[in-house]
Amino acid sequence: MRSRMSDRTGAAIRKLRLARGWSLAILSEQSGVPISTLSRVELGQNALNYDKLVRLCRALDVDLEGLVTREAETAVAASGRRSVTRMGDGPAARAGGNTGRRAASDLLSKGLSPLLLDVTARTIDAHGPLAVHEGEAYAFVIAGEVEFHSHLYTPLPMTRGDSVYFDATSGYALIAPDQPATVLLIASGETAFGR
Repeated sequence: MRSRMSDRTGAAIRKLRLARGWSLAILSEQSGVPISTLSRVELGQNALNYDKLVRLCRALDVDLEGLVTREAETAVAASGRRSVTRMGDGPAARAGGNTGRRAASDLLSKGLSPLLLDVTARTIDAHGPLAVHEGEAYAFVIAGEVEFHSHLYTPLPMTRGDSVYFDATSGYALIAPDQPATVLLIASGETAFGR
């Protein structure tokens, strides 16, 4: 049975080998590790003992810490997760005085929380208290015109195609003074928006 560690180690070694333009034969020659062993390691079918791991690190000119870092990068890059949200789907959510639909709500442990927001609040009073949550956020105006308000800056007028990246811990509000607008709001973390 393959382990996740051997999968990641093999993928990291393969990535380093290919970055140098080396074949398995060249890596075998440089490290003294048989081609058959290298092949099984890269496929995640075998784990390396310490001696072979050190020889590979020397041949690839990377220390053990560098290989572990590559393992972590490979593990993150190879997640293969996907979530599709069709128009009108997704659980309702609130961002301050506005409502919207959460996308990718079926995924756990997300690094981002996307929200398709219907901006209907016409004034700060109608919006209510500024929205505050951990992390950073990005707002992209899809349709209409909005004003972005925060504790730190003067109101920012925005129109279709405009965007702003900001610190969500400082508090913010999106209002649509003239008519409703649509904004894609993406926040770091998975619990940014009220349920």
